[in-house]
Amino acid sequence: MTPQASPGLRPMPRHRRRGLQVALALLLLAIAGMLLDIAFPLPLPNPRDAGAVVVARDGTPLRAFADRGGIWRYPVRVGQVSPLYLQALLTYEDRWFWKHPGINPIALLRAGGQWLRSGRVVSGGSTLTMQVARILDAPSRGGSRRPLRKLGQLLRALQLELHLSKREILALYLNRAPFGGTVEGVEAASWAYLGKPASRLSHAEAALLAVLPQAPSRLRPDREPERARVARDKVLARMATRGVWSHAVVAEARVESVVARALQPPRHAALLAQRLRAANPRLTRIRSTLDIELQRTLEQRVAAYFSQLPERTSAALLVVDNATLEARAYVGSVEFADGARLGHVDMVKAWRSPGSTLKPFLYGLAFDDGLIHSESLLVDAPQAFGDYRPGNFDMAFNGPVGAAQALRLSLNVPAVDLLDRVGPARFDARLAHAGIELKWPRGATPNLAMILGGTGARLEDLVGAYAALNRDGLAGRVRYVASAPRADRRLLSPGGAWIVREILEANPRPGSVADTFDTHGRPRVAWKTGTSYGYRDAWALGSTRGYSVGVWVGRPDGTPLPGQYGAVTALPLLFEVIDSLPARRGDAALRPPPAEVERIEVCWPLGLPPDPRAPQLCQKKLQAWTLAGSVPPTFAERDARLWNTGRERFHVDAHSGLRLSADCSATHTPRAGEIARWPALASPWLSAETRQASRLPSLSPDCSADGRDAAEELRIVGLDDNATLARAPLGDGSTRPAGLRLSLRAIGSETRIRWLLDGRLIGETAAAAALVHDFGEPGEHTLTALADSGAWSRVRFRVLR
Repeated sequence: MTPQASPGLRPMPRHRRRGLQVALALLLLAIAGMLLDIAFPLPLPNPRDAGAVVVARDGTPLRAFADRGGIWRYPVRVGQVSPLYLQALLTYEDRWFWKHPGINPIALLRAGGQWLRSGRVVSGGSTLTMQVARILDAPSRGGSRRPLRKLGQLLRALQLELHLSKREILALYLNRAPFGGTVEGVEAASWAYLGKPASRLSHAEAALLAVLPQAPSRLRPDREPERARVARDKVLARMATRGVWSHAVVAEARVESVVARALQPPRHAALLAQRLRAANPRLTRIRSTLDIELQRTLEQRVAAYFSQLPERTSAALLVVDNATLEARAYVGSVEFADGARLGHVDMVKAWRSPGSTLKPFLYGLAFDDGLIHSESLLVDAPQAFGDYRPGNFDMAFNGPVGAAQALRLSLNVPAVDLLDRVGPARFDARLAHAGIELKWPRGATPNLAMILGGTGARLEDLVGAYAALNRDGLAGRVRYVASAPRADRRLLSPGGAWIVREILEANPRPGSVADTFDTHGRPRVAWKTGTSYGYRDAWALGSTRGYSVGVWVGRPDGTPLPGQYGAVTALPLLFEVIDSLPARRGDAALRPPPAEVERIEVCWPLGLPPDPRAPQLCQKKLQAWTLAGSVPPTFAERDARLWNTGRERFHVDAHSGLRLSADCSATHTPRAGEIARWPALASPWLSAETRQASRLPSLSPDCSADGRDAAEELRIVGLDDNATLARAPLGDGSTRPAGLRLSLRAIGSETRIRWLLDGRLIGETAAAAALVHDFGEPGEHTLTALADSGAWSRVRFRVLR
C-alpha cells in the first residue's frame, strides 16, 4: 500500500533538489577551501629575508647582499621594468594572465591531451600564477611526485589569486624567477648578465630574459650563448606570429648577438654599502648618493696608484659635493678582499691621528677672535711651552714668518704658540660644535699636542670641515643617502673662512711654477697635507668651489710607514682626483672678499699699519688681509722682560746720538727717540742691518746704567768662528776618515740652550752643559746656540773632505 502524502506537503521538484544539492556542494567546497587556506597559508616571502642591494644615485647596483639562502636579488616594481620585457613574458608564457583566475583550463586540457597522445610534454599548461606558486613552494615540495606537485600548484595558484592582485602576483614573479646560478629576479639578471637595468632592455634582451627561467642552468648566456640564442629566437618568432612586435623589429632583434658578462655580483663602494646595509637592516633597496662613473674611475685609480706601495698599506678616499654635502665617491680601502692590507677595515670612518690637518681651523678661529691678521709676525724658533717642546717636521726653523706663510708651510711652533693663546679646550669645543669629534685617550684632555696630531679624527669629519672653506664657514656631516638630514654647523665666520681659503689656494701645487700655461683653467684648490708622528698616517685634504676631497694613506694596524708622508704619498692623488672631477663654472676664478675682509698695508716687526710720524718703526712692509677692521699687533713674548709692546721709547743726546738715562750730567740736550723691537727669539734669523735698526743706542758714558741693555750675552766655547776642521784617518790603516766629534758649551745664560746646525735642531743642553755631536759632514756650516731667554750666539766653520 503506497503511503499517502500528508495534506499540505508537496514533494520538492527535482530541479530544485538538484539546485540545492549543487549549492550545498559548493558550500562544502568553499568551506573545504577555507580550511585548506587556513591549514596551508601562502608562503609569501618575508621582505626582511630578501637580502638587499645598495645602489648609486642613478640606480646602478654598488653591492648586493644575498639572502639567507645565498640568493642575489635586486627588488623591482612592475612599473620599473621595461614594457618590452612584460610584453615578451606575457605573450610567451601566459597571454591570458590578466583574465584567468589563476589556472587556464583550456591550456591544461590541451597540454594534457598532447601528453597523452605523444607521451611527452609538448606545451606547458602552467599559467604565470602557477609558476609563482611553484617558486614559492619549491623549498618545501622538492621531493613530491609530479602529479601531486601539479595539483599543489593548481590549488596554490587559486589561493594566490584569492589573496593578491594581478600586479602583486606579477611582481612576485619579476623578483623571484630563477635566472641561473644564485641570481633571482629580472632586475638582478639584467645587471648581472647585461650590465643595465631592466627598464632599458632592447627587444632582443627582453626576449632573452623572458625565456631564461624555463631552463636557467641550461640557457645561461654566459656559459651557453648559442642555446640561449636559439631559445631567444623562439620567443621572437612567437612575438611576430602573434603580431605583438612587427616582423621588421623581430628581424632586427635576431641580428643582435647574445653577449653576457660573467655572472659576478657587483662590488663597488663595498665598505659604504656594508655600512648603509647595517644602518638600514629592514630596507631591501638602499639608494646612496654616489656617482657610479666617478666611483668606478676612482676605485681603479686608487688600486693602480697604491699597487707599488709597501705591503699592508691601505688608503681611503672621499669626495663630497659642497652644495649638498652628499658623498660622490667613497673608497674605504685599497681592495676590499685584500686580507694582507686589511681591506675589510673602513678607513673613511676610522679614528686616526690627523697630523697637521687641523691647523687651518685654528688660524681661522684666531682670525675670528682678532688675534692675528694674515701677515701677523710669528716666530718659528725653538720654544718651550711648559714641558712641551715642539719641533718642525724637518727639524729646521725659519725664524720670523707671517701667519699665512706659517700656515702654508705647516710650521709647528707657530701653530702651538697660536693654540696656546686660543686655548686647547676652546678649540676642541669649536671643532666638536662643527661636527669634528676628536678622540682622546682615556683620562686625556685637550692639550697643545692636538694641533700636531696628538688626538684622533676621522676622514669623513675632516672632509665635512674642509667644505666650510667654500661654504662661507659652514661645516657639516657628510651625507651618504639623500634622505639624511642636513647638519650644517658654523665653524668659521664667512670672512675667516675666506681668508683661510685664500691662504691655502695661494699655495702652489708641488712641482708647478706660478703663471705658467698649464695652471690656467685648473680649479683653485685650498689644500693642506698632514703626517702623524712616526709616519703612521699621511693625509691630503682639499676643497674647490664645487667639491671637497680627502685622502688618507697608512696601515690600518697603526704600524709605521717610513718615508711616506702627506706631501709625497697622499697629495699627488688628491690633485689627480680633483682634476678629474666635473668642471664647474667659476672653479678657476678668483672670488672677491666679503665686505668684512679688507686688504691693508702693515709693517714688521709691530704688525701694525705704517705710522707716517715714525717711519723708522716700519722695517718691512707687507699686504695683509684683515677681518672686521681688526689690526692686532705682534704678540708680546711670554717673558715680558725680553720684549713687551715692541715699541721702545728713550731719549738721546741731540748732538752725539747716545742714549740718556734718568741720571746724566746737565750738559746734554735731550731728544725723544723710538725703535721697534723684534721678538728676541727671531734675532738669529735677522740680518745684521735689521738687528742694528732694532738696537738701543749706546748709553752715554756720563749716564748711570738704566738696565735696558741686553742682560745676557751668549758665547760658544769649543769652536772658533770661521774655523776649518779636518777629520783624522782611522788608526787601522784605512784611508776612510774618522768622525769629527766635538764637545761644545754655550756660556752666559742660565736657561736651556737649543743647538741648531744649518737651521736644524740637533740637540738641547741645560745651561752650560756640554753638547757632544759628530760634525763630520764636509762643507760650510753654521752652528747657532739659542737660549730660552732669547740670547744667542753663532759660529761658522768648514769641514774638509
